[in-house]
Amino acid sequence: MNIEQMKTVVREIITKTDLTPCVVGHRGVGKTAGIIQACRAIDRKYVSLRLGQMEVGDLVGIPFRDGDTMHWSRPSWMPGDDAPPTLIHCDELNRAQQEDTLQAIFQFVEPPAEGMLRSLHTHQLSKRHKVVVSINPPDGTYQVATLDRALIDRMVMLFVETDHQCWSRYAVERDLDGDVRRFLAGNQGMLARQGLPMDLQVEPSERGWEMVSILRKNCRFPGDLEMEVYAGIVGKEAAIMFMRWLADRRGRPLTATEVLNNWDQVYERASAQRDDVQAATVNDLIATLQASPTLEPGQETNLVAYIAVLPRDLRFGFVKSLLKIPKVAMLLAQDKHDAVILDALRTITEEAC
Repeated sequence: MNIEQMKTVVREIITKTDLTPCVVGHRGVGKTAGIIQACRAIDRKYVSLRLGQMEVGDLVGIPFRDGDTMHWSRPSWMPGDDAPPTLIHCDELNRAQQEDTLQAIFQFVEPPAEGMLRSLHTHQLSKRHKVVVSINPPDGTYQVATLDRALIDRMVMLFVETDHQCWSRYAVERDLDGDVRRFLAGNQGMLARQGLPMDLQVEPSERGWEMVSILRKNCRFPGDLEMEVYAGIVGKEAAIMFMRWLADRRGRPLTATEVLNNWDQVYERASAQRDDVQAATVNDLIATLQASPTLEPGQETNLVAYIAVLPRDLRFGFVKSLLKIPKVAMLLAQDKHDAVILDALRTITEEAC
């Protein structure tokens, strides 16, 4: 993505989630300027942490004693709870020269757990304040540390590249020299060369898919950027597969909600699903009922109707899983469901013997 697109994505993530964007790009492409502009656009105060120049004490504060208790002074750069909404820019994260500095900031760039506040040692950051990171890619042309997968996994990686149209708009807005602008219009290759591909070993993980889920529920990205954003969380291959899956609505498995609440509209699709697609629907139902096992009468009827259309092997496995959920097991054990459930119950009993 280019700088303008990056600004759009950063604004969306910062204003609507607690996730941490990490802007990755080669020198001079405009990472810092773009982040500052995005910060101004959402009317936030901007604080820059040049981590290549900082030590652990600059981050966690200086220890002092109060009676028998050790405390750490709050760093001057950290905004208080009553400060205006602030964007803290952890610049040059992978230029932290001391290993303990990088380890100290690790906790701060990690999105806070649900119901918790973002923390740095003993200091907590109000939810009104957000964090963004920027780095140069570790491609051998920069004096930077290699970030481990655990740290990469905690951020939304946004890969930014040179784009002449984006730069020319910036040049006009800044009233840069006309001859320079016209020269580069005809010699676009004279802008920054990209160097090697920006590969940071972004791979799928449970945390990554949770971040994708948070973004899908809270943010709206232009269509051409959505895949790029997800690729910065779970990797390009997984992102492409996911986007293709989203586009293939006809081949998508029914959801638990559709089966339980809209059976009359989806029963033909349910009957026609391939076994692998059917298994995805079954897994979604099991997870949903484990989390919320209480069923309305209509949902109970729809669940049994769905069980009835399943192939025998899938039906047996599904019922066996449902019987491990006490409230659902009590419903399925009713005499009125014998026509559908009894065969599976007999098979389970025979297997136990």
